[in-house]
Amino acid sequence: MLKARILICDDEEGIRRYLQKMFQASEFEVETFAEGTSLLQRLEGGSDGDADILVLDVRMPDMDGIEVLKRAKKLRPTLPVVVMTAFGTIDSAVEAIKFGAYDYVTKPFPKEKILGVIENALELDLLLKENRVLKEELNRPDSPDNIIFVSDKFREVYELTLQVAQSDANILVLGESGTGKELIAGAVHYNSPRRSRRFLSINCAALSDTLLESQLFGHVRGAFTGAITTQKGLLEEADGGTLFLDEIGDVSAAVQAKLLRVIQERDFIPVGATKAKSVDIRFVAATNKNLAKEVQEGRFREDLYYRLNVITIDLPPLRERPEDIEPLAEHFMRKYARRIKKELRGISPEALQLLRSYRWPGNVRELENVMERAVILSRGDQVLPAVLPLRGKESPPPPRDNRLIPLETVEREHIERVLRQTGYHKSRTAEILGISRKTLDRKIAEYAIALAGHARGTALDS
Repeated sequence: MLKARILICDDEEGIRRYLQKMFQASEFEVETFAEGTSLLQRLEGGSDGDADILVLDVRMPDMDGIEVLKRAKKLRPTLPVVVMTAFGTIDSAVEAIKFGAYDYVTKPFPKEKILGVIENALELDLLLKENRVLKEELNRPDSPDNIIFVSDKFREVYELTLQVAQSDANILVLGESGTGKELIAGAVHYNSPRRSRRFLSINCAALSDTLLESQLFGHVRGAFTGAITTQKGLLEEADGGTLFLDEIGDVSAAVQAKLLRVIQERDFIPVGATKAKSVDIRFVAATNKNLAKEVQEGRFREDLYYRLNVITIDLPPLRERPEDIEPLAEHFMRKYARRIKKELRGISPEALQLLRSYRWPGNVRELENVMERAVILSRGDQVLPAVLPLRGKESPPPPRDNRLIPLETVEREHIERVLRQTGYHKSRTAEILGISRKTLDRKIAEYAIALAGHARGTALDS
């Protein structure tokens, strides 16, 4: 069984053959290169996992070995490099260490010396990879340390998340900014059959069309000014896994059309390329916009909407699940206290009351920012009201409605409100109201409720 793949770059044919024979006898897979240019082309065109270590001579005819090292490290920052040098060029070897080489050996070298260096480099690389995996596991979006709730309202959302995770359907996560849409997307991935593959995310609103397209689809060298190397996009990186498209409602019509092709055809063409690449990706999209309204008003493609909205997960704002404010605040307090090594035993009752009375327009993200600030400014062993920037911002009592109105008006307004909150999804509206779909249709007709979210005369439904 092959242990690892070694790339050898040396202009001396005898050295290449000697090393190739030695490494193959030790069950390594070997590729050899006579000049730096061909090596760099190989690194540029391959994938991240197809080479485990590079053995590089510092004296090359076509390109200085140090320059080859610098470029190789730009293409593959984590690839271990062992440099070879003649006795009289030790300074070059030391310089190579400064630019990221793992170690160097001087020619001529005994078999045991070079094999020992290779084994040590591979062992260190393995430890570093395992460390990165452990860190990703600890920081993954669905970690029990990150999803905090006690409310029944959010428990329903989380149970639905775990249920739909087992399918392979695309999911649309709706909710205000800061409600935790990426956490839910991560929970979908890490509780799905795709959990062993990658979970990647991109904020579609933060990038221009050109940059978003390049990040998603990748590009080949020379595709545009500045494209000096071939770059894989997130679609290729997420193959077999899950891609989270945050703020999908802000994507332009041109990018929408290209995304639709990926979802329908399961392939894509990198920028500047002519050949399509096949991918198998589960998409989780999120937005704080009413996509049904965006479809109706022509700003979002109807066919893409239905492709992404196979299952909808609607996240409630923090003000609608006040029971979660205290456990979330305590979680963030412990998190940031650990980070700055400060001893805090809790939040005072007065501070908790202040947190509960605030409406949190920025939702969980705003609460986290408030608690980070509170931990930094706290001087005692408790978070006190003085360090919370919320004084004078408590929620005003809800206005009293003294109108004397008929019961049917109350019912009509309630049905309209639930329809809006579900994006005019009739089945979900009927389920929330506790009535049958047939009864809902009858009441919509009876009260002449305008279906603002309908498309081509038919209410949105899945």
